[in-house]
Amino acid sequence: MDDSTHHTGTAHDPDTHEGHHAHADQHGEHAHGASWPTAAKATLHCLTGCAIGEILGMVIGTALLWGNVQTMVLAISLAFLFGYSFTLFAVRRAGLDFKSAVKVALAADTVSIAVMELVDNGIIALTPGAMDAHLSDGLFWSALLGGFVVAFLITTPVNKWMIGRGKGHAVVHAYH
Repeated sequence: MDDSTHHTGTAHDPDTHEGHHAHADQHGEHAHGASWPTAAKATLHCLTGCAIGEILGMVIGTALLWGNVQTMVLAISLAFLFGYSFTLFAVRRAGLDFKSAVKVALAADTVSIAVMELVDNGIIALTPGAMDAHLSDGLFWSALLGGFVVAFLITTPVNKWMIGRGKGHAVVHAYH
């Protein structure tokens, strides 16, 4: 098959994409991917919302004397809620309508939050005694905070890869 039949007859001129390259460079992204600082910033943004939601869920579940499963479900649900809300409020401030803002937040954060929650909660579940530790126990907090650190370290390369391909937090850049 002759590939020339798929072209419009105009030559591809890389110089016509100057505006795109300037926009990409402004956000630390290049043709070969996103920068590590860009990925770390996106990950930290997600981690902040996740941490608030997860800690709040743990406190509520513990205060209500819920079991581990119910408390973890609440904590994960609130982590997603707070994680999405950070992006949602930011793009709403930039002028996006609510429905579009929700779509952007879902596209920007779903994979990042899911990886973060899987890693963080996996560490808590696998740390001996952490699931039965109380909020006043150092083991609870060390497992939780340690999980956040490991989740950040694992999620940052995932976000770097996604942003470099125009996915994840890259969709938010249009609204900054």
